[in-house]
Amino acid sequence: RLATLVALLAVPCGCGDAPPQLGADGAYHVHPGDSIQRALERASADSVHKTVKVHPGTYRPSRPAQALIWFNARHDGIVLEALGDVVLTAANPELADPDAASFPAVVNHVVYFGDGISRRTVLRGFKITGANNFVTRADDIQPDAPDVEWEKGLFFYADGGGIKIFGRSYPTIDGVEVYDNYASPCGGGVSIEHRGFNDESVLLKNSIFRANRCQITGAAVDVLHRSAAVIQNCLFVGNIANTGVDFVGRQGGLEYNKEHGSGALTVFPGSRVHVDRCTFTGNWNGADDKSLGTYTNTIFWMNTASGGIAPGRRYELDIPVGHRVSGCFFNGEIADLRNSIDRGKNTFDAPDPRFDDRYAPLAPEYAGVGYRPLQR
Repeated sequence: RLATLVALLAVPCGCGDAPPQLGADGAYHVHPGDSIQRALERASADSVHKTVKVHPGTYRPSRPAQALIWFNARHDGIVLEALGDVVLTAANPELADPDAASFPAVVNHVVYFGDGISRRTVLRGFKITGANNFVTRADDIQPDAPDVEWEKGLFFYADGGGIKIFGRSYPTIDGVEVYDNYASPCGGGVSIEHRGFNDESVLLKNSIFRANRCQITGAAVDVLHRSAAVIQNCLFVGNIANTGVDFVGRQGGLEYNKEHGSGALTVFPGSRVHVDRCTFTGNWNGADDKSLGTYTNTIFWMNTASGGIAPGRRYELDIPVGHRVSGCFFNGEIADLRNSIDRGKNTFDAPDPRFDDRYAPLAPEYAGVGYRPLQR
């Protein structure tokens, strides 16, 4: 088994060795069996053609690594776009150790965005899945910042099963579906770790975060200390945090949100988020925010799922200072855990949204509020 692993580690990362093809549309095209990473490298060296289009299929890792695909500063400005049904997965059962708890995953993150990425860098239209707390500390991905001495710790390697965003990294993530990912300790779907470089923010829009899990905080999206995100028209459904003990908090003597647990979205102290026209429903808690987040025109409906170990009751929003919450609709076991939200600016004991099969609310009271799916 060791000899096999060594041989696999020597294989170049990617789905295949076919050279990326520049199409008549001025984009590099990737087909099943081709390497997405190789196309990204080609686009990074091309001063004119900065779009990579991926054709329908499932793309898997060809070796154990930190990520299936990655972006560093040299990739800034690239638009990576799915054409139709494209699945990016952390799983490759042919390579994974069937006896490992992380089986069948063989990468830490499906997609990694490192330092030096601006909003001009776009990930659009993909399905991202398969992370299962596989962790390697191999140095195949570097933060890529010659002017900053990054200390890579547990969160760098282990958080963000679906997508990891690290350093001065502010990509646009548009129309993706991040589902069925697990990470420990945090951020089953997405982990944002700006390390204090939060003058700019990640943009998450028109996206679905579904059935992601984590051992501690931020089952769908985890915004770590002094990070920033704008979240627009996104759906959070069926995400479960607190599936195990808070071993990180116990090391410091204070477990995070020990009584009621965390939510689909976790925002740590010193961070900031602006959540607009989103829907949280059917999660183990809605959102917990220890900063001064802004929440507008968002639905928090029955985030009462089971699956976590925190002993307290479920809640919709846990925010210590709620004056930036407005135009939101709340109903659940506990709507406002801290009693901090202005009831004159929001609707409590909200009526049933009557979600359709894509979670668009049909009830007329919800016009202009909550997530709306993109047109197919």
